[in-house]
Amino acid sequence: MDTDVLVVGAGPTGLMIACELALAGVRTRVLERRTERRRDSRALTLHPRSMELMDMRGLAPRFLALGRPVPGWHFAGLPTRLDFTALDTRHGYTLFLAQAHTEALLEQRAGELGVEISRGYETTDLRQDDDGVVLQAHGPAGAETLRARYAVGCDGARSTVRQAAGIAFPGTGETLTGVLGDFAAVGADPAALEAARAQGVLIAPLEHGLTRFVYIDPDRMRIPSKEPVTLEEFRTSLERICGSDCAVADPQWLSRFGNATRLADTYRSGRVLVAGDAAHIHFPAAGQGLNTGLQDAMNLGWKLAATAQGRAPVGLLDTYNTERRPAGRAVTENTEVQTLLAELTLLPQYQRPAAALRALLDQLLQLGEVNHLLAEQISALGTAYPPAEPSADPLIGRRMPDVGLTVADSEAERVHELLVRGRFLLLDLTGSIPRSPAPALGQNSHLTAHTVLRHDEHADLNGVTEILVRPDGHIAWATRTSDAHTLVSQRTTALATWTGATAEADV
Repeated sequence: MDTDVLVVGAGPTGLMIACELALAGVRTRVLERRTERRRDSRALTLHPRSMELMDMRGLAPRFLALGRPVPGWHFAGLPTRLDFTALDTRHGYTLFLAQAHTEALLEQRAGELGVEISRGYETTDLRQDDDGVVLQAHGPAGAETLRARYAVGCDGARSTVRQAAGIAFPGTGETLTGVLGDFAAVGADPAALEAARAQGVLIAPLEHGLTRFVYIDPDRMRIPSKEPVTLEEFRTSLERICGSDCAVADPQWLSRFGNATRLADTYRSGRVLVAGDAAHIHFPAAGQGLNTGLQDAMNLGWKLAATAQGRAPVGLLDTYNTERRPAGRAVTENTEVQTLLAELTLLPQYQRPAAALRALLDQLLQLGEVNHLLAEQISALGTAYPPAEPSADPLIGRRMPDVGLTVADSEAERVHELLVRGRFLLLDLTGSIPRSPAPALGQNSHLTAHTVLRHDEHADLNGVTEILVRPDGHIAWATRTSDAHTLVSQRTTALATWTGATAEADV
């Protein structure tokens, strides 16, 4: 086969997966129905965990050069903001960046890694057998039959790949819609804009002099999302909501979006996997959709690469579903809560109790622990994957803190700098430089081992002697033993479990 993996869809999720596969040396081709990148941008934010993912691959500076950091975010539009600056991360902000830029940067990176991106290809069918996947597509030259060992559907809510694989997509249909518009001209004075914001209208400046307005009109919130939005409707709704149409003019994009919420029954069916909107859809509350897709991609990329290259331990690829589907469910549930709070506020019979409920929740958000909990959920920094054994070290499955380091055989100064090549990372945290586990393990394209001296105190790491970090930055194994025999035994088991190595020399 000319291709190991076919990725259907060149949005952020598909491009991120392609980058991860190519980084590991997997032959990857992306098929995209559109002939050009989208100019409009529904998503506008990269949350802290997404920025950590970019940092782990050395891409954060590219995104920071184009985006604008915003230190606080929101839950259900409540007045008290979520404080991202208090989170345990170097990226305590949401990066305000149009989705079009995110896609352009990831496409640039995919090109650097040798990914083939084929535009103008519409996938029409797919079937699989014991050896691979056969995909039917209609491209610029007509109908084509493509074959690969695996296929990943990143082709949106109506995913052809998901449907052809027989993966069910249960959930709730659309019952509420909102409207957004990007305008080149806004003639309202600041007081009118503040009045609109006070009535729940989101107003955000974009690049090229555009301004985005987003609202839910109580009189129009049952209009199906497929119905086009007109400038006249937009102005009329703004007038009704806040007493002014804000003198919006010259619309560059008008769109209606709904609250249909669905979660794939499984993220894997044999040699076919789904990610991003092909796996989960929801109302865009708190801007979590694109970010969740990027995290799907980071989780899947290294696992699929190891499987495609025949070096994965048994069951590794199945952990993509067991880890990411619960994460998808958590996002769909918290967006349903946020949407319900918004909808109740708009219904006359519930406006008084809904306002009281929102006031109560806003008071709770002013409590540091509550604010921190929801900030971790929305930012995805709180995402932890359950360990295989309940008795495992509490660090296993959690994010590896990006602590400062002195590394015996590297110029890196932070953990994330040691993950740029997408390898497993084994760290001896005893600080006994220059002793290192590296000579016993060998260095290859799948694992890097270092002895380090920590500069940053981090309570979670106190007492840890060795730690194995997965390519996606989550902790695969940690030990607090100082007994050499026990340590080697535990390490050998961990490496076999996660890398498939039968002996330390194999990794």
